Amino acid sequence: MQFLKPMRAVLFPAVNEVAVADVPAPEPAAGEAVVALRAAALNHRDVWIKAGQYAGLKWPVRPGSDGAGTVIATGAGVDAGWIGRDVVINPSCGWGGSERAFGGDFSILGLPRAGTLAEQIAVPAVQLAEKPAHLTWEQAAALPLAGLTAYRALFARAQLRAGERVLVSGIGGGVALFALQFAVAAGAEVWVTSSAPEKIARAQALGAKGGFDYRQADWPAEAARTAGAFDVVVDSAGGDGFGKLVDATASGGRIVFYGATRGDAALPVRKIFWRQISLLGTTMGSPADWAEMTAFAARHRIVPVVSEVFPLAEAAAALARLERGEQFGKIVVAR
Repeated sequence: MQFLKPMRAVLFPAVNEVAVADVPAPEPAAGEAVVALRAAALNHRDVWIKAGQYAGLKWPVRPGSDGAGTVIATGAGVDAGWIGRDVVINPSCGWGGSERAFGGDFSILGLPRAGTLAEQIAVPAVQLAEKPAHLTWEQAAALPLAGLTAYRALFARAQLRAGERVLVSGIGGGVALFALQFAVAAGAEVWVTSSAPEKIARAQALGAKGGFDYRQADWPAEAARTAGAFDVVVDSAGGDGFGKLVDATASGGRIVFYGATRGDAALPVRKIFWRQISLLGTTMGSPADWAEMTAFAARHRIVPVVSEVFPLAEAAAALARLERGEQFGKIVVAR
């Protein structure tokens, strides 16, 4: 198979700069496979990298953590039977040997390793999984990072059980939508929060029972009247609103959170210990989580929500769209 020499890729040459340029096409090292990418999805991580919000950044950076495509070459020690197979790429690299948390070699695809916003990528073959056959390229590209994060949050960390009541805060982002879809598929009763009524309505179309406007100071009281207390709460915002999530959680319930986009929270410690609420931090997922998540998505025919698709040449516009936060679902860049 001939490699593209050169190939097109998205680069961040410096802080808040985006370029699409010719770069050398990859060749597989031992243990690696080269994937000709058909689509890649954006994550807020790409926005934060572009803004220079990671320590030790060395420019230029080739971003992108999510991707789907076809294997075109394999390196030494990799089964050549991968060639020609359609795959999705696990962005959670070097997790380590413990299911409890990642180890010291953990990294996320796209920094420091060159990412998926390109025509091709070389990755360790252990990061590959068969593309779920029911998904388009764009849908498959939207699955990895957000799907893995949501799956670990719900099942490995919060130990969700069928019949439990779940609240997903800030519906509209990729992880939140997967948390909704996965929890519904697992037999939970799911509610959401948002500041946008149209996002709540779209969440209901995906199986949510209803939702609440988190801008309203008394929304936990409304939730208690309408839905009851929640066994599991999934959050990525933190900040001043975190105490409201505690108010909405049932005694003995679990709050699982994978981000702090609104900053650290002042915790109502007395409420938490008196009602025996568990706070569970989570990040990405282990190889076991990845295998279970991709199997779950295939078995339940989960279809990722794709908000918009941009061509590779318009990556800057795609990133700007993500920064504005107007999307419902994943923003995808496709060849």
